Amino acid sequence: MLLERGLGSLWLEGEISNLSRPSSGHWYFSLKDEAAQVRCAMFRQRNLMVRFPVKDGAQVLARGRVSLYEARGEFQVVIEHLEEAGEGVLRRRFEALKQKLAAEGLFDTRHKQPLPALPRRIGVVTSPTGAAIRDILHILRRRFPAIPVLVYPVAVQGESAPREIEQALQLAALRRDCDVLILARGGGSLEDLWAFNDEAVARAIFACPIPVVSGVGHEVDFTIADFVADERAPTPSGAAERVVPDRAEWLRSLAATGRRLALAMRRRLGDQRQALLLREQRLTRAHPGVVLRQHAQRLDELEGRLRLAGRRRLERAASRLASVRSLLLRASPEMRVMALKLRLDSAGRGLARAARGPPRHAAAAIRTRGPRTQYGEPTGDPGSRLRHRRRCDWQSAAGRGIPATGRSRLGAPGPRPIHRRGDRHSTRPASDTENGQ
Repeated sequence: MLLERGLGSLWLEGEISNLSRPSSGHWYFSLKDEAAQVRCAMFRQRNLMVRFPVKDGAQVLARGRVSLYEARGEFQVVIEHLEEAGEGVLRRRFEALKQKLAAEGLFDTRHKQPLPALPRRIGVVTSPTGAAIRDILHILRRRFPAIPVLVYPVAVQGESAPREIEQALQLAALRRDCDVLILARGGGSLEDLWAFNDEAVARAIFACPIPVVSGVGHEVDFTIADFVADERAPTPSGAAERVVPDRAEWLRSLAATGRRLALAMRRRLGDQRQALLLREQRLTRAHPGVVLRQHAQRLDELEGRLRLAGRRRLERAASRLASVRSLLLRASPEMRVMALKLRLDSAGRGLARAARGPPRHAAAAIRTRGPRTQYGEPTGDPGSRLRHRRRCDWQSAAGRGIPATGRSRLGAPGPRPIHRRGDRHSTRPASDTENGQ
């Protein structure tokens, strides 16, 4: 344990020998050179990340830590990283440059520029004869063919490649013909992609005012340009998909937006139409002609009610007047005088007949009439007086030309006409006791 903590991670370079691959998936081998060898173990979780074929005799560069295999009492190196020996120097240079640029802030996300949603023109910095440019043009033509493409031809491999890439980026930044740039190359080894790990290229990408999308190599390949670029795509085709929208998706979005806009317009027009109808109704109700017609109709209604009320009031007044008139007629002294006159005439005719006939008839008549008051009314029971008043009313009505109906105005039995000998047209009250009848 003291040895493990004291030594830490080690880099070893040598030739693989005695390689063993049991069913557990772990690797066991020896690393040797001309002077010595050491036992090594690489567990399954680590060897899955090895990207080259491992076999006996391969020259490799390994990073690991010293450990003790207690079952045998042997020291060994547990390998954590393994790469071909030819790439070792380049890998160390890559890691050193990566740390340097990261310390300067070239990888910070706050420096990243957003990509335009719909660029007017797309610039591509790549080889004009490689497979990458064909893949990019195919994707752009399929997804959004209306956007023009400007190609900046450069070498993507070799000693002149870093300088050409740097100059192309500077030219694109100077001309400003494009809204976004694609920096692309197909896959390859670390040596093939080394032009995109150049420090000058990284600084040119960082200084470019146009957003840059890096699409170098395959998904497992990483370069310094990927870290500095505004956005990294796993492949050149992926970079082309990042810079343009999908035409079919845009058409669907535009159709949905058009439907929503049409629906919103219909709703807005419906609301405006409803508001207009409400205002029109309010104006119609508030129009002076409508108000005058309503007032005229109300005036006609009030006039009709006034006429009806006046007519009913006149009818009630006429009814009361008739009732009062009847009462006045019954209580009038003239009626009594006329009744008394009629009685006097009747009494005179009776005396005349009595003077002509036997005396007993007159005496009987006098006895029948009985005693009278000063007004000529019988002094007997109330029934006699009532019958006397009825006869007087009947006689008064007869004197005024009112036909005798057998009923008085108040509904009581009136005088009935009778015929007597010597005077066939005379009448007398409906009394059975008068004159002995």
